[in-house]
Amino acid sequence: MTSQTLTAAPPVRVPSAQSSLQRSRQRMAWLLVAPALLVLLAIAGWPLLRTIWFSLTDAQLGDLTQMQFVGLDNYIGENGVLRDAEWWSAVANTLQFSVISVTLETVLGLSVALLLNTPSRARTLLRAAVLVPWAIPTIVSAKMWSWMLNDQYGVINVMLQGLGLIDTPLAFIADPDLSFFTIILVDVWKTTPFMALLMLAALQMVPTDCYEAARVDGVPRWRVFTHITLPLILPAVLVAMVFRALDALRVFDLIYVMTSNSRLTKSMSVYVREQLVDFQQVGFGSASATVLFLIIVLFTVAYMAFTRRRMQGV
Repeated sequence: MTSQTLTAAPPVRVPSAQSSLQRSRQRMAWLLVAPALLVLLAIAGWPLLRTIWFSLTDAQLGDLTQMQFVGLDNYIGENGVLRDAEWWSAVANTLQFSVISVTLETVLGLSVALLLNTPSRARTLLRAAVLVPWAIPTIVSAKMWSWMLNDQYGVINVMLQGLGLIDTPLAFIADPDLSFFTIILVDVWKTTPFMALLMLAALQMVPTDCYEAARVDGVPRWRVFTHITLPLILPAVLVAMVFRALDALRVFDLIYVMTSNSRLTKSMSVYVREQLVDFQQVGFGSASATVLFLIIVLFTVAYMAFTRRRMQGV
């Protein structure tokens, strides 16, 4: 009797119920998000494409029908935006403003959030009071601080002179050595509550048993903050910094209201507005606006990649 070799048939993969349910949820999620994406594409996509098209022409604000195609001349031509020293000065001002303001707002916002997270009878009142600067419209706060910092009738100079800190009034807005950092301080006053609010929400999500265990073990408060609190709220801190950095890179109203078109404080958005409105160069202004958009996109992609690696390391 000959022996027969039985070969087992290859196993047939049957999709599990879990993977099928996951695919179903993904399809449902895309269906729910699709209307919002279409609206966003219609609202933001069409103006962006139109701006890019204008940047390839010599369009003037007075008559857009007479524009001609000039290619990349508005970008890299002899008088292109990438060869304009004033543009690069605006880029440097914007980057300096963003780095300093976001850093200060992160540190102060975290400090305020830790203070508001401490149990107290006046905690509710303090939370409402902290949000007041953020609730004031930026244009209103910029004009208010311009009056307060005026060297002729500003209350800040009167207070500093009354305390004996200065002998003569300081031109906080007009002085080239003070105007830029004055704008940064006003922005910090305005936006720190936003950072504090996001970080306070993250602090309230930290499990209390972590603190109780550390208290029982006698761990110092500073080590509790650096080894427990900060690692747990780090994702929220990074998200807050991303949102604030994107807002700082396109800053316009605060700088324009307080110092108008001053070259010492001009941001990229103020530069774009100057080209589009004051000089009525729609083509050149659209090119600078497109470069501004690309800078923000590159910053966002780089920051998100850095954040992802940082979180995977943690």
